[in-house]
Amino acid sequence: MRVLMLSKACIVGIYQPKLEAIARHGVDLTVLTPPDWRDERGANALERSHTSGYQLCAIPIRFNGNFHLHHYPTLGREIRKWRPQIVHIDEEPYNLATWQALRHARRLGAKSLFFSWQNILRAYPPPFNWGERWTLRNADYALAGTDAAAGVLRQKGYSGPLAVIPQFGTAPDLFQPAGIRPERPFTIGYIGRIVPEKGLEILLRAVAGLEGAPRLRLIGGGSARAETEALANALGLSDRVSFSGQLPSPDLPGEYHELDALVLPSLTRPNWKEQFGRVLVEAMASGVPVIGSDSGAIPGVIADAGLISPEGDVEALGYALRQLRDQPGLRADLIEKGRARFLAHFTHERIAEATVAVYREMLN
Repeated sequence: MRVLMLSKACIVGIYQPKLEAIARHGVDLTVLTPPDWRDERGANALERSHTSGYQLCAIPIRFNGNFHLHHYPTLGREIRKWRPQIVHIDEEPYNLATWQALRHARRLGAKSLFFSWQNILRAYPPPFNWGERWTLRNADYALAGTDAAAGVLRQKGYSGPLAVIPQFGTAPDLFQPAGIRPERPFTIGYIGRIVPEKGLEILLRAVAGLEGAPRLRLIGGGSARAETEALANALGLSDRVSFSGQLPSPDLPGEYHELDALVLPSLTRPNWKEQFGRVLVEAMASGVPVIGSDSGAIPGVIADAGLISPEGDVEALGYALRQLRDQPGLRADLIEKGRARFLAHFTHERIAEATVAVYREMLN
């Protein structure tokens, strides 16, 4: 079968093994991405890290960085060139790029599917609500990253076939336990966007209340970097907290080996709650115990393979960190459970198998 996927997310090198796995299932796969994608962290260039067995093509983009309005001026030409049987639109149904790709797929007579992480029922203003309704009426299939996202699609009136499949998996040979832990102070990590909704203020205050001078590594970029650094200094943590900017994705596996715990302390907002938290999966794959808040999808990702702390609760997060630091047996148990959960549910191969099963269903 011939599949063309449109995905700005696939510029990230560590996401690309899923594409190789899809191709190994007999799919003639072409993936179109922009040359880079811009967000609050800056411009993220296309990484060609895993490109065997499929075509990875960068095409021009307009309104780069605008989540809702970005689109691709040569997309129609590309779809006519590759003549896919299925156009996999790796975008939300309310985005202009989705409407554009769906329109060209229908013109060609190709089947189409879109992907959604949106786990809050939101009403968008025109023209986005018009485009969303048109997509929900005309797409042949929908993929949702979580059960909550699937529920939102149904509430919005989507009545077609739907599967719950995370957007990407993680590579078990790339993210794996390091082995013997070296002697070092207890080291806590956060990897992701440095923005208010990620709850880094809660994490800093929890670390400030811990005895024994644990270390904290914050990796990523974002609009709240300056404020977060200022708070660390005000809390007397300047000699215990290190900040690293956004790293190329191939560098991330080694970063997990520097950590004794990974924390995702996300805070629900009226227009956002945690949609997945893939750093939790990467940490579990890497043999790092995880702590997450109870925002959005986090409890479902962690299940019994980590600790859940009520969002916004500094004392509860501090208690969870003390448990991991002071109870070697608990750490070992969560390391084992985390790796097992990752292998059972979140590898690229698992995600690819489920995705190809959807492709076959669409064509049959």
